[in-house]
Amino acid sequence: MLLPVSQFLWPVRVYYEDTDSGGVVYYANYLKFMERARTEWLRSLGFEQDELSRAKGVLFVVRSIALEYHRPARFNELLQIRSRIIEARGVSLTFGQEVLNTQAAEELLCFGRIKVVCVDVDTFKPRPIPQVVLTEIVGGN
Repeated sequence: MLLPVSQFLWPVRVYYEDTDSGGVVYYANYLKFMERARTEWLRSLGFEQDELSRAKGVLFVVRSIALEYHRPARFNELLQIRSRIIEARGVSLTFGQEVLNTQAAEELLCFGRIKVVCVDVDTFKPRPIPQVVLTEIVGGN
């Protein structure tokens, strides 16, 4: 599907708990930052994941992830997570997400390609993404 240019920006401050003993963000925490940005994007469009589960009977689950680390983020830095949809299919969305250091001219710290699949809340089998969600997230912002 040809996608319009659509992105979502989410600010993050690096807390002490996000870092290792050297004051550098622990590698797995970039995934947490990206997950929060995807959730907040849905929320900004009026979709709460627990409500989608109850009302539409669907969940979004991560199918695959590929990350590229470029530079470390450090304690107390201000970051921005830039998220966009790079592919939309009937049951899946693939996000391109960048973690940028806003204190260093938006220097790229990490890039992630995350495929999320819509599944039935009871069976966990793939289901089409509800059209209202697909329309908003692909055509919104």
